[in-house]
Amino acid sequence: MTLKKIAFLASESLAARKAMSRLAKAYGNASPDSADVVVALGGDGHMLQILHRFVSSGMPIYGMNRGSVGFLLNDYAEADLPERLSAAEATTIRPLRMKAIDEQGAVHKAMAFNEVSLLRQRYQAAKLKIAVDGKSRLAELICDGLLLSTPAGSTAYNLSAQGPILPINSPLLALTPISAFRPRRWRGAILPHAARVTVDILEPDKRPVAAVADHVEVRHVMRVEIAEDRKRSAKLLFDPGHSLAERVLNEQFKY
Repeated sequence: MTLKKIAFLASESLAARKAMSRLAKAYGNASPDSADVVVALGGDGHMLQILHRFVSSGMPIYGMNRGSVGFLLNDYAEADLPERLSAAEATTIRPLRMKAIDEQGAVHKAMAFNEVSLLRQRYQAAKLKIAVDGKSRLAELICDGLLLSTPAGSTAYNLSAQGPILPINSPLLALTPISAFRPRRWRGAILPHAARVTVDILEPDKRPVAAVADHVEVRHVMRVEIAEDRKRSAKLLFDPGHSLAERVLNEQFKY
């Protein structure tokens, strides 16, 4: 893969800005419109923003960590960047699409590469009704929230909520409750990637719920519909031996 024209895009952090200045001086800084590859400098949050910006553009994206966790990014190094880009391995990921209807009847649409989450807005637990492909599966879930995660996002919020880690290339989604109170023993479900999940909010006036797709939040939702977006995708680049598939696999052996 020949990637000569590099566009560097940095987060607002000082470390990322300084890194972009040094890298641009060494390798030039092409416009994203004319570049062969985008190099994202920052953390996972910045990488998610870049994924949203370039989704379905065909633009390969190579991240270097100038943030904290950096699960979606490569280690930072300034030397031999063109060689690293040429040797990088590509992973294609698909987002979720969310359709949320609020208390006014307004429809909000958003996309998520990690997860779509429903979260209680006040001190009382949320009451949710869950249907999969139009069939009711859980008439009432009392909880702090619920999330539907992609394989790429399964090691993020989903894992913190005790959800399963999904292999990156698996045709699966993880449906995970957050602090489930009733039914207390329900730990969620692993769904086929083509599943359509519909969540209705019960007692919304008393127990308001917000829906969040990556960094887009919709408050006071009444119904949320979530499904994989098969028309959109993004291409991530990783150093050999440090692919996203390897990182997801490695997470399962941490203790």
